[in-house]
Amino acid sequence: MTVSSLEEIARQLVSKGKGILAADESSPTIRKRLAAIGVESTEENRLKYRNLLFSTEGIEEFISGVILFEETLFQVNKQGRSLIDILLDKGIIPGIKVDKGTQPLTNYPGETITQGLDDLKKRLDRYVDAGAKFSKWRGVMNLSEQAPTPFAIKSNAHALARFAALSQQAGLVPIVEPEILMDGRHTIEQCEKAASETLIKVFEELFNHRVNLEEMLLKASMMTSGADCPQQASIAQVRDSTLRVLSRTLPTAVPGVVFLSGGQSAIQATTHLNALNQQKNLPWELSFSFGRALQEPVLKTWQGIPENITQAQQQLYQRAKLNSEARFGNYCSE
Repeated sequence: MTVSSLEEIARQLVSKGKGILAADESSPTIRKRLAAIGVESTEENRLKYRNLLFSTEGIEEFISGVILFEETLFQVNKQGRSLIDILLDKGIIPGIKVDKGTQPLTNYPGETITQGLDDLKKRLDRYVDAGAKFSKWRGVMNLSEQAPTPFAIKSNAHALARFAALSQQAGLVPIVEPEILMDGRHTIEQCEKAASETLIKVFEELFNHRVNLEEMLLKASMMTSGADCPQQASIAQVRDSTLRVLSRTLPTAVPGVVFLSGGQSAIQATTHLNALNQQKNLPWELSFSFGRALQEPVLKTWQGIPENITQAQQQLYQRAKLNSEARFGNYCSE
């Protein structure tokens, strides 16, 4: 059977030993990240920071793709090179975050729905023309005694499937992200139940929208205890619970999963990824699509100071290398 170009891109994104750098922080999020190191979030400073990330020497050894924010897709550095060309010259696949963030779900307190479907088709064509090869949409599931409700799950699953269908129609590999938030006191068992219910509905909607599963990726949460839960799950519990959810809900036609770090520390996220990849003979690639877990050490080192760029890039290279090792189950925290 002939492999389509979209399937080939999907498989390249989850190549052995590689993963995705999520550099798609929205304007409010990047403002918070830069403010934490005393740097104002101007367009020039955002350009400097992302240029630092993308021009890191050797990063292509471990990074297969980068998710960009819309602004970044069209930015050009002081040397006259577009940021997207820097990635392409390294053989890194550029992608684009296409959702427009969440808003409260009417009549469902504490739950949200993601915006951005209305003009998505037009925007996707523009992103393809700019050089994007894949797209990402994030739905958010809050976890509490009342949530997520079946209606919130269904509403977000429908939006994710609509996004995926439009993306494939436009010639982009969709990365479908139904995130289970770590916020709260929930147990890992409650996380597992909510994730299972969510993913079952997501793939039902994907099937109904006739999305080609071979031409997409799942961006999934790892199963963890809530951040405020007094009993935090062990590494083995996170591994076993996450694999149980995938075995119940994820069709084998999907080439792979790119896990989000979702509030975990850099070390926690890499340690859990490593444990997952020590389970052999799985039908999917288990990769990563980390933002903060790759960038936090970089920001702390950079501090907006030009003289710190080389050292900050070394931090990114090192974190990417460690996550590459985790893809083989060979990571050692020391």
